[in-house]
Amino acid sequence: MTSPVTQEARTAPAGTAYDPEQYRPGKTITDWEPENELFWKSTGKKVAARNLWIAVPALLVAFVVWQVWSVTATNLKDVGFGFSTSQLFWLTAVPGITGGTARVFYTFLGPMIGQRRFTALSTLVLVIPLIWLGIAVQDPNTSYGVMIAIAALCGVGGANFASSLANIGFFFPKRDKGNATGINGGLGNLGVSVVQLVTPIVITSSVLAVGSAQHKADGTPVWLQNAAFLWVPVLVILAVIAWFGQNDLKVASTPFSRQKVIFKRKHNWLMTWLYVGTFGSFIGFAAALPMLIKTTFTPIDAAYSAATYAWMGPAVGALARWAGGWIADKIGGARVTIISFVGMALSIIGVINFLPSGGGNGNFWGFLACFLCAFFFSGIGNGSTFRQIPVIFRSQHLKGLTDGTPEYAKALKQSEMEAGAVTGFTSAVAAYGFFFIPAMFANFAVTSAMWGFVAFYVSCIAVCWWFYARKGAESPS
Repeated sequence: MTSPVTQEARTAPAGTAYDPEQYRPGKTITDWEPENELFWKSTGKKVAARNLWIAVPALLVAFVVWQVWSVTATNLKDVGFGFSTSQLFWLTAVPGITGGTARVFYTFLGPMIGQRRFTALSTLVLVIPLIWLGIAVQDPNTSYGVMIAIAALCGVGGANFASSLANIGFFFPKRDKGNATGINGGLGNLGVSVVQLVTPIVITSSVLAVGSAQHKADGTPVWLQNAAFLWVPVLVILAVIAWFGQNDLKVASTPFSRQKVIFKRKHNWLMTWLYVGTFGSFIGFAAALPMLIKTTFTPIDAAYSAATYAWMGPAVGALARWAGGWIADKIGGARVTIISFVGMALSIIGVINFLPSGGGNGNFWGFLACFLCAFFFSGIGNGSTFRQIPVIFRSQHLKGLTDGTPEYAKALKQSEMEAGAVTGFTSAVAAYGFFFIPAMFANFAVTSAMWGFVAFYVSCIAVCWWFYARKGAESPS
């Protein structure tokens, strides 16, 4: 359901009072009215699409950097690194700590610096941990402490999500926000699948190699550094494209002193809880699944290869995110979010049922199928929760105001600012799922950890139903 627009907004010729030069690539836009239909059709839609489709590949490769350890860790013991299974799980978990923490800062830094500049710089800086990783994996004597430090720096790649999603939301009108953030987030999330699919291929290619080969126990040469070095020139190119091709939006430029008001908003914390359940599950399962397959199911044959199947879950979840945003635009975010949590809970119960137990080998194919379902529903929920946020804050700020009045315009601008900040902050907290889920598998029995996830999803269903979905809910979304 779209919000009403004033007669003036419907009929005023878009752009007549604006300098068209500001809408060119690389410029700062001072006049931006996506809810003005004439402006949107004549100018805004094209500019927004350009910024979106530059943001998508930059975010995808940032996710590659964030998740590169989920695959790298599974190969270290094969080439002579003497790390324990618990240590390897921790290497996959540590990027979640730094990624989540950096997202908090990136949420507020982007609007302060300007998103075009910030996208370019935050993309370029990811070259540093990749070069260090490529050097470190060539020497089996590299200490565990050094590996932890590299993993922590790779985690910064996950922070780009917070600034990118908040920025893209400003470009689009209310009716298209769910779809736009679904595309950006969903295709960006595909970086998880890309790194898990591409890495096993490129590490066996001497053509791409820079540096010395490592050797498995049977003498097979591999080049683990390829998993890192491959993306260095890609990051440089994407940073240049962002610098010269995107725009900074003046309306999105906000000092932290104004953004920090979200910490007083109840719905900031409620939506953070829900997004931890959706995206936190997606990114945590993606980080843990390769090691989970390798350590839970005895590799009787090639069917249990983490490299063969682990990438499928994140791919399903990433593509479902796009669908989740689109469906939520049509039937409402809260309904879709509840469906996603019910689906996730049932899927994880299925996973538990197929795990090895009582001396049995379990059922790998049932395990994989249920995990793919869990990824699917997490992706649906990722899209729907991000659609809920702007709707909730609009309804909170515009309640009782008349469209077309100065008070309405001021409240609308405030709601957009807060929704952008909340989008970034919720994504920051949810990113800690990248850390907590692998850490739980490293410290608790897999079955116990899984039942803990189910209990959490039940709490999310209750929160979403009470505040957003039931008849008479405080803020229907």
